[in-house]
Amino acid sequence: MSLNLDEAEVPARKRTGLRVTLITLGAILGVIAIGVAVVAIFIGTIARTWDEETAKLAEEDTFPEETLRPPIIEEGDAANAVNILLLGSDTRDAVGDDISDLPGGQRSDTIMVVNISGDREHVTVMSILRDSWVEIPGHGTAKINAALSWGGVPLTVQVIEGLIDTRIDQVAIVDAESFKGLTDALGGVDINNPIAFQSTHIDHFYPQGVQHLDGELAMAYARERKAYADGDYQRVRNQQLFISSVMDSALSADTALNPGRVVDIVSAVSPFVTVSEGLNAGYVGGLALEMTSIRKDDINFFTMPTSGIGVSADGQSIVLVDQSRIPEMQEAWAEDEVADFADLVKSGG
Repeated sequence: MSLNLDEAEVPARKRTGLRVTLITLGAILGVIAIGVAVVAIFIGTIARTWDEETAKLAEEDTFPEETLRPPIIEEGDAANAVNILLLGSDTRDAVGDDISDLPGGQRSDTIMVVNISGDREHVTVMSILRDSWVEIPGHGTAKINAALSWGGVPLTVQVIEGLIDTRIDQVAIVDAESFKGLTDALGGVDINNPIAFQSTHIDHFYPQGVQHLDGELAMAYARERKAYADGDYQRVRNQQLFISSVMDSALSADTALNPGRVVDIVSAVSPFVTVSEGLNAGYVGGLALEMTSIRKDDINFFTMPTSGIGVSADGQSIVLVDQSRIPEMQEAWAEDEVADFADLVKSGG
C-alpha cells in the first residue's frame, strides 16, 4: 500500500477528515514503552519528516524466519486486518539504527499489539504485561520482555505471533524522549487519575482526579508501577488512560485543524521512533484513508488475560498468563473478532 499524499493532491473537503483520522492512527501507532502516543499526519512535508527522521528496521532485523511464522490468512475479513507490534525502549541508542546489535540486558517494558479490523471499523489495542511468563523459543519459559534482549525484534515478534497465532505486519519502537516531546508539543494533556500516588521516579505527588501534565510529569505518570499494590497492572491501566487523553488532545480542533502544530508534533517525535521498513508515510497514510470512519469510541484497549501473580522456579515474581483463554484469543484474531474479544475480557466474561 503506497499513496502519494502531497497536500495539494488531497481534495480540500477531505483534508479535515483525513487529518483527524491520521492523528488518531498516529496516536495509536506511537504508543510504546511508556504509554506514549505519537501524533503523526502524513501529508506533504510532514510525510517527508516522518520518513527521513525515523530509523528503519531491515526485514531480517524485524521478522523471524518464514518457517517459524504462522501461515498467512488468505480468506475472510482477517485476511485484510493489520497487526502492529508496539515496543518500548528507554533509549534510541539501544534499539537505534542497528537493532541486530542489541546490548545485553535490553528489554521492552511496554508491549502492545494494535489490531486494525479487516473492515476498518475497529482499532483494538492489547497490552501485554512485561512479566508475563511465556515460552521463548530456544530459551524455555521466561518473562516475555526478555525476548528482546535474547533475540532482538525477530524473537519478540516470534513470541507474540505464537501467542495470537497470527502474523505481525509491522513493528514500531519508541524511546522515552519522544514521550516528553509529544506531550509538550500538545501543550500538555489532561488525565483523570484514578489513584493518588507519590512518584518513585520524580519528586511529585499525583492526586486523585483531573490534572494537567507536561512532558516530564506525563512520562513519570505512565512509567509508575512501584507505587501500586498491583504494580504493572495499574501501570498498564494508566498507560491506556494516558493514550486516551492524548487522543482527546490530538483530535481537538486546536490540533487537528492546525497544520503548524501537527508539524511541531511530528518533528518532536519522529527522531525517537524506529519502525519496520514498511511502516512508512505512504503505508500509514494509505491505511488511514481506509479508516476515515474511525472515531475515538471505535478504539478499544484491553490487557491480555492473566490468572494472577506467581513465583517462578528460580524465585522471580511473574505474571501468569491465563492459558485457558489462549485458544479463544487466537480464534478472535483468526476470525477478525478481536474487538469482541476485548469487550468480553473487560466485562469479565
